[in-house]
Amino acid sequence: MLVALLALAALGCGRAGGAGAQALQPFERETLAIVSDGNEHRFTVEIARTPAQQSQGLMFRKRMAADAGMLFLHDPPRRAMMWMKNTFIPLDMVFIASDGRIDQIVQRTTPQSLQNIVSDNPVRAVLELNGGTAARLGFRPGDRIVHPAFGAPPG
Repeated sequence: MLVALLALAALGCGRAGGAGAQALQPFERETLAIVSDGNEHRFTVEIARTPAQQSQGLMFRKRMAADAGMLFLHDPPRRAMMWMKNTFIPLDMVFIASDGRIDQIVQRTTPQSLQNIVSDNPVRAVLELNGGTAARLGFRPGDRIVHPAFGAPPG
């Protein structure tokens, strides 16, 4: 647990409201790729599987590496609802269908907003990246996510 907390601290996590550090959830890291226009873009993502991890998400982070992100997995697929409470960096939210294709992208979400960001359709996952990443790399609906959650590990 101490190693996980130190890793979170290195990523720039802080605490709001004076809560103890033991409240932070640890996350596994995995490689994910996005195939867009024949190019493969790799990211190291933290995996949010449990309700506690999904509730925390990227809250309290002050920065995130350009090739990092967080993948929220939903089983079974459902309409995802996200918000930016206690999230200090703008994010791109990439909603991913069960077949691993991008269904929808919401770009540059507003930090600390309580506005709900809802997927148009049921999704298997939501990928959060630094705000502006999707536009900079040209991601669009129909692009393919390569990750074991969608049946194929990155090559």
